Amino acid sequence: MAGASLLALIDDIASLLDDVSAMTQVAARKTAGVLGDDLALNAQQVSGVNADRELPVVWAVAKGSMLNKAILVPAALAISAFAPWAITPLLMAGGLFLCYEGFEKLAHRWQHRSERSGGAPPSPSPAPSAPPAPQPVLSERERVKGAVRTDFILSAEIIAITLGVVAGQPFTQQVAVLAGVAVLMTAGVYGLVAGIVKLDDLGLAMSRGRLALTRRLGLGIVGAAPWLMKGLSVAGTVAMFLVGGGIITHGWPALHHLIEGLGERVAPVTGAGAWVVSTLGDALTGVIAGALVLLVVDGVRRVRPQPSVSA
Repeated sequence: MAGASLLALIDDIASLLDDVSAMTQVAARKTAGVLGDDLALNAQQVSGVNADRELPVVWAVAKGSMLNKAILVPAALAISAFAPWAITPLLMAGGLFLCYEGFEKLAHRWQHRSERSGGAPPSPSPAPSAPPAPQPVLSERERVKGAVRTDFILSAEIIAITLGVVAGQPFTQQVAVLAGVAVLMTAGVYGLVAGIVKLDDLGLAMSRGRLALTRRLGLGIVGAAPWLMKGLSVAGTVAMFLVGGGIITHGWPALHHLIEGLGERVAPVTGAGAWVVSTLGDALTGVIAGALVLLVVDGVRRVRPQPSVSA
């Protein structure tokens, strides 16, 4: 009897693991798009860091990402059990935050360009009376904080999508799938980010090799690495609008149906796929939402009284 009970327990465990593995694969496929956006955004955040600090920054953001998911997984399970109606509003708030951050980046770029092109010449600054504070450490901390904040929104979407996959399953399976996806996504994203940011070091090492072909490949990698980082920076900003706008349109049924209907009408005429129209609709929604949130934030900053600085 004891042997039969043990075999039955092993069979139940194997069946549970098979179910968890299958649902994890489904959730990973559904969150693949968010994974690409997460990769682009985090590579963008790390770009510009000193070469000897790239991997420590990636590791710090990865630890922050795991902490985000350690908070989000129990929160998602609790919300799903006690307040499922709150999932969509929370995602909408996260989408608005992503759109705001994306549009704020664009606004800063436009402002710097206008200052360089037609602004008044900068007035000479007085000589500092004291040595400046060590800015690189502060800049690195702010960079990590910004990356972890952005990761929190994307991680929330990943967890929400995964929660939709395991909805209706037993609680133990929900926990196992959510935890598995959280670990796999974090390891995959930040492993790739670490590889991307060290690509120029790999090219430099190859350029010093003995074989001429290896040296040429290394020089090609070194030359392409800055363009890759610039491309990822642009892709990261675009991803903010796509992900944020997509969250907003899917959480606003009337807007979602309007974009879908427009895609069905325009696609046969232009020859573009309906998904192209849908993607453009999400991006445009993200840009408009980011602009509106930025206007509101700037208005609040102007109205709010500034703290007086005593002499």
